[in-house]
Amino acid sequence: MKKLLFCSFLAPALFAQTGGLDPADTLKPLKDMWTSYSGDLTGKRYSLLKQVNTETVKHLSLEWMNTGIQTGCGPTGVSPAPAAGGFGGGGGRGGPAAPPAPIIVDGLGTGDANNCGPARLGGGVLYVNGIIYASAPDNVYAVDARDGTLLWHFYWKTRGGTSLATRGLGMWHNYIYFELHDDWVVCLDARNGKLVWKHEISSFDQQYFSSNAPMVLGNHVIVGTGNDMDSPAYIKSLDPETGALQWKFYSTAQNAGEPGVETWASLDAARHGGGTSWIPGSYDPETHLYIFGTGNPTPAYTGGRGDGDNLFTSCLIAINVDTGKMAWYYQTSPHDTHDWDSTQTPVLADMPFNGKPRKLVITAMRNGYFFVLDRVTGEHLVTTKFGLVNNWASGISPDAKPSLDAKSQPKRNPQKDAIIAGSLVNNDVTNYPPPSFSPDTGLFYVHEQNTLRVYYLMDPDPRGSMGLGGTGGAGGGLNYGTFLVAIDYRTGKVVWRHELQGGSVGLLTTAGGVLFMTNGQDFEAVEAKTGKPLWHSQIGALSAPPETFMLDGKQHVLAATSGSLFMYVLN
Repeated sequence: MKKLLFCSFLAPALFAQTGGLDPADTLKPLKDMWTSYSGDLTGKRYSLLKQVNTETVKHLSLEWMNTGIQTGCGPTGVSPAPAAGGFGGGGGRGGPAAPPAPIIVDGLGTGDANNCGPARLGGGVLYVNGIIYASAPDNVYAVDARDGTLLWHFYWKTRGGTSLATRGLGMWHNYIYFELHDDWVVCLDARNGKLVWKHEISSFDQQYFSSNAPMVLGNHVIVGTGNDMDSPAYIKSLDPETGALQWKFYSTAQNAGEPGVETWASLDAARHGGGTSWIPGSYDPETHLYIFGTGNPTPAYTGGRGDGDNLFTSCLIAINVDTGKMAWYYQTSPHDTHDWDSTQTPVLADMPFNGKPRKLVITAMRNGYFFVLDRVTGEHLVTTKFGLVNNWASGISPDAKPSLDAKSQPKRNPQKDAIIAGSLVNNDVTNYPPPSFSPDTGLFYVHEQNTLRVYYLMDPDPRGSMGLGGTGGAGGGLNYGTFLVAIDYRTGKVVWRHELQGGSVGLLTTAGGVLFMTNGQDFEAVEAKTGKPLWHSQIGALSAPPETFMLDGKQHVLAATSGSLFMYVLN
């Protein structure tokens, strides 16, 4: 285990008692605040609020906007040429820009590897007690929710490496948790942005990259990493006050005799078999089960890992957060050969199924298959295919082996694997942008991509290429459209499609019967029951999923684009 670096500005026990987010509020249905990646811990992205509904949504208007949120750059965190308004921002009320917010600088780099310019705001934006906490790679911001003024800015001087989008933040009392791409997680004082502690999640030298949103579950902070090479994949649980390691769960067997090792060509293949978890899961406080997905096996496309299922990659996994032990798993892509990560956010819902109340977990995977399971036991209930040109599998196998829980899985068609001559196969049917589920309509909403491409095997060495290497795709491809789809959880059938003019960044549904999303350059609202368009605002493509919460007795709707926040309220 890496040495823990710790610095404290207040004694941890005292510090945690000074306000901020009450952990009990994270277990409440989504309404007044937005306290985690999906708003609450169920992953539904469904709000009980209904001031904004199918009749009133047309009266949504812009209350304020902050279009001057910049990334830090250089050794001091000050960009050479900040946008108009600098770090202050202000709102849409026409007043003068606020004075520059304090910048707290940390990190192990020099600042040379950081990006300058507008912040790439993304992932879960938190709203707690009148304050918005947003993030971009290597940067965290606190913003006054009433006028958009930037209150403080934390800037991390990265060492470089793979720098993708950020999945967002976690919070507990007055602690803010954030993963950095050069493989640290930091704990910040939510009141001023100062560093409390930092913990090295994984080895920067082994090409890990950390962009996951920390999930705070009781007294556990769950963090994970990505890796496109062949280093072992795992998630960690840390103490929220000190950052001390509580447990570590590996996606694949690391020692002889461990579960799943028999599904690999060798113990060494299992140890380096992938299965990273880079998207937050969901949590059931009754069972203490954290349910999350694992990524593709490595090598992703070529040989070298045997003919088995390659457990526990491309799986939905339930872990007891108090012990770090697996309670059940369900593999959505046995022996994955297409980079079908199973890391999409699972949805937890208590709904009737076949006439009986059931505790469900519902998910739609990158491979274009929709699944419903019992979230307590992992028992399979529904498997169906979505996607207009989904052709990689030969069908659904009810008797897949060797996994006892793996029933009704998609059955891989080897003729659709990458080959030297090229194979015409569907691309990702969906990806990481989080879905939404409305208990009112019984519909599960997810974006659907419909493209075909030719995949060529570039490295025929039977030992396989490392990580994602070994293939190449034909340029262009055949595009049959991108849609928002609504799926009936009871049957798995698509009820309606709404065409999109671009990709999704995530969805939001409400008790008012409204579904919010990005659509091309529009922030759009449609009727959740039918997909009928209701309202739009042309602010550009969103960079993070839309959110809603109560502020001063009114329902507000928040949208983020690159470098900008837009706050809406009923006129």
